[in-house]
Amino acid sequence: MRIYIVPAAYNEKDNIESFITILEEEVFPKIKNHDMHILIADDNSPDGTGDVVKELMKKYKNLGINQGEKKGLGAAYVRAMGYAIEQEGAEVVVSIDTDLQHDPHSIPAFLEKLEEGYDVVIGTRYSDGGSMPAKWPFQRKLFSVTANLLMRAITGRLKIHDWTGGYRAIRKEVFLKEKEKVKKYKGYTFQVAFLYKTLLDKFSVGEVPIHFRVRKVGDSKIAPLEYIINVLYYVIKERVREIITGPFGKFLVVGGFGFILNAVILRVLVEGFNWVPYIANLAGAVLAIFSNYNLNNLWTFKHHRAHSFPAYLLKMLQFYATSAFGVIVIQTGTIFVGIHYISHSDHYFIYFLIGTGFLLVWNFFVYSRFIWKKRPAV
Repeated sequence: MRIYIVPAAYNEKDNIESFITILEEEVFPKIKNHDMHILIADDNSPDGTGDVVKELMKKYKNLGINQGEKKGLGAAYVRAMGYAIEQEGAEVVVSIDTDLQHDPHSIPAFLEKLEEGYDVVIGTRYSDGGSMPAKWPFQRKLFSVTANLLMRAITGRLKIHDWTGGYRAIRKEVFLKEKEKVKKYKGYTFQVAFLYKTLLDKFSVGEVPIHFRVRKVGDSKIAPLEYIINVLYYVIKERVREIITGPFGKFLVVGGFGFILNAVILRVLVEGFNWVPYIANLAGAVLAIFSNYNLNNLWTFKHHRAHSFPAYLLKMLQFYATSAFGVIVIQTGTIFVGIHYISHSDHYFIYFLIGTGFLLVWNFFVYSRFIWKKRPAV
């Protein structure tokens, strides 16, 4: 594969030569089956970083530089990686810090992981033997660990252990798919946004353990408090959007309509015709289930909906069977237990609401896992 190492190097004059030399003379000679290149992303660093790189380009013919206006980390990566892929034919781009906190000697491990079939490979400090510097300040460690735990919890992607690290190998298909979605993000929000969009688009992500090291020369560009606030704002906003626009959000809308239908019929039959509450609930549930099935089939789970009439009937029978269990045992059972063992029938509607909450969890689990489950590719 044609692989470009694309580090974002802003004001890294004191580190850049060591970084490039290690890659060219220690790392690349050990990589036999790939065509290795370096393209430095430099936002016109005022300290002369670009001048150092241009001088080294006379020595290393596979070294290049991509310079532009300073617009933040995301814009720099999108600009330079885009150039590497679209102009130089890169098949894989690798983001890495030039301050040697990321060990360049780990690059072969990233490439091996790509060869296993992953679309993106990220370096992880928090699993499989990865580590943070022992000499890191406690506050820095606390911010990093807290941010990553929150990312895992909020996104629900527990298998991804290091959301905020910048050491990554990315196939061109992934970059081209995600670049327009993430180029507006600055700082380290870019790292989280790119990974989150990658997962939303169902690309596969592998991890390689890395030993993050202390910067020896220069100053860190991270502002921890501002960084964690921006990242949290982004991921909470995107997670809410994912839930609302995804199957569960649609499921709640459909279920809400069914709930109203069921509740109206229940109250009409109980208060207008003196039906027993749990019998009236069953009557309302029959119509609500029919409504829910058709709306879920056409909208919530439309990608896995029944396309033929026999399949439609089969799914409806399955839907009624699973829903009937939920309505009879969970929802109506809650009403029955509430009336007969907790208090009198005047509180039937409260028990109906409680039972509906339990029913909601049951229904989404059964519908998504069994009735409209994704079929494996043949």
